[in-house]
Parts: sequence; structure tokens; C-alpha cells
Amino acid sequence: MNPQIQDEIEQLKKEKGAILLAHYYTRPEVQQLADFTGDSLELSRKAKETKARIILFAGVKFMAETAAILSPEKKVLLPEGNPGCSLADSLTAEALRKWKKNFPEAVVVSYINSTAAVKAESDYCCTSGNAVNVLKAIAAEKTILFCPDAQLGAWAANAAGRKVELWQGGCHVHVAMNKNLLSTMASRYPDYEILIHPEALCAVELPEALKNRTYIYSTSGMIQHTKKSRSSNFLIVTEPGILYELQKQNPGKIFIAIDPFLVCEGMKSITPEKLLDSLKTETFIIKIDETLAERALRPISRMIAINR
Repeated sequence: MNPQIQDEIEQLKKEKGAILLAHYYTRPEVQQLADFTGDSLELSRKAKETKARIILFAGVKFMAETAAILSPEKKVLLPEGNPGCSLADSLTAEALRKWKKNFPEAVVVSYINSTAAVKAESDYCCTSGNAVNVLKAIAAEKTILFCPDAQLGAWAANAAGRKVELWQGGCHVHVAMNKNLLSTMASRYPDYEILIHPEALCAVELPEALKNRTYIYSTSGMIQHTKKSRSSNFLIVTEPGILYELQKQNPGKIFIAIDPFLVCEGMKSITPEKLLDSLKTETFIIKIDETLAERALRPISRMIAINR
């Protein structure tokens, strides 16, 4: 970490009334600079709660969009011009509208990891941590369309005892975390507890032999589990950026990523230098059309009402 960059960022935050929020999948040096770290919804809620005038969001575009939807009076900056997300980009609003025509009475549940335009076409949003509760809250006779993550949808539907129609999208990082990779790593670390994000392909094709030491959690759920667990050794099946926070909160424990090279390029493209430049120039500003934002807020609000 360049101390000069750190000092300049801190000074600019004070001068401009800004706050820096960073996702768990960003680089460790970015998380070190952040005022708050968290998953996408936690950070958007923090953006809404803060009195800061400017939200500098170290994450990918759909996350900054959600923050802007929840905090329309604030200026939301994304330090990278268009950090993509293979999951969010797997479904457009137009494609969702066409899909909905095949199921005119269906209820649409969109993962929070989707664009503002897709949220606006949805009835409910969900996170990886509350997807099961959202599905259970929908009337049993209703057909459910779950998008865009097929793995999360399949896992949540099974856990909720619901039948859902799945959009066949996925995060390229998590889809690569399949049962073969899991079996290989699990045999290499036989005494480790296994924590799997439900976006991972192996969450829905979990080998029977591993179920007795496997837990499926959101990123926040993983952090809470490791703090309470008696185990000192964990195999982590999600983007390896989370290891920074896991190690920070559990300095005496050991964490192994299922594959340290399976990373989110959009998250890792954000650097302290780009954070500094974004604050200096106040770019790139995330603006959501007011009508679109109002429509996208409804499914988010319904989700929050279910999970108070």
C-alpha cells in the first residue's frame, strides 16, 4: 500500500463528504482502504444509512446501481468505467420480458446480482442469504421464474421445497467450481470444513461423501460460521478475495481457496490508484432513470419486508 495514495484518499473523503465501500471480492489493499466492507446488499444498505454525500463503490456495476436505487439523493461513483459481471450480463431486460410471456401468471424472482433493468421487470429480489425465505413466501400455487443464476436458483428451490423455472445464467468464476474440483481439493484437505457459496456449481452437485462436513452460505454467512465454528481449518468455495476478511476476523485459523486463480476480473480491476482518481474527478457517476429506479426499488423493498 502506497501511504501517499492512502493519505490522499482519506483527505479527499473528508473534503468531499465521501465514504468508500468495498466488496469482499476486491483486492486486499482496496478492502484495507474501505470504511465498510460487505456483500452487495450490505453495502447498498450502508450507502442508504450514511450521511455521506458521495458513495465511492468498489465493486461491479450492478452493485453500484443498487446503491443508487436505494440512495437517489447521493452521488454514487464506480472507480472502474464498466467493470462487468458475467452473471448480471447473462440476462437483459428484453430477454426477461420475452421469457415472462411464456409464463404470464408467473412470479419473477431476480437475484440481487442483476442489472437495474432486470430488477425493474421483477416481482421480488433475493440475495444468496435470503433466497430460500423469498421462495417460501410466495404462494404455493404460483409459478416462479428465478433469474439469472441457475445454480443459486436450483439450490434455493430444493432447500425451500419449491419448483421453479430457471434462467440458465451463472457467474463464470462460480460455475468453474464444479464437483470434480471440489472432490480433488476435499481429498487434499480431508480434515477441513468446506464452505460453499450457493452460486458455485458444486452446491447443486455436491458429492454425498462430503455432505457431513459441508456448509452452504452467502459470503456473510461464511464469515459468521467461521467465527463460531470449533474448526480451525476451512476450504472456501467462492471468489478468493473473501479470504482477506476471513483471516482478518479469524487470525488463528487457516483458510484455503478452492482455486486462487478463479477470480472476478471486474472486482480485481479496481486499484487504490483508480479509487483516488475517481474521487479526484468524481467519475464514473452511476445514474439510474427515475422511473426505472422506482420500478427496481419495488422488488428490493418486497425482499427486505420478508427478511426483516
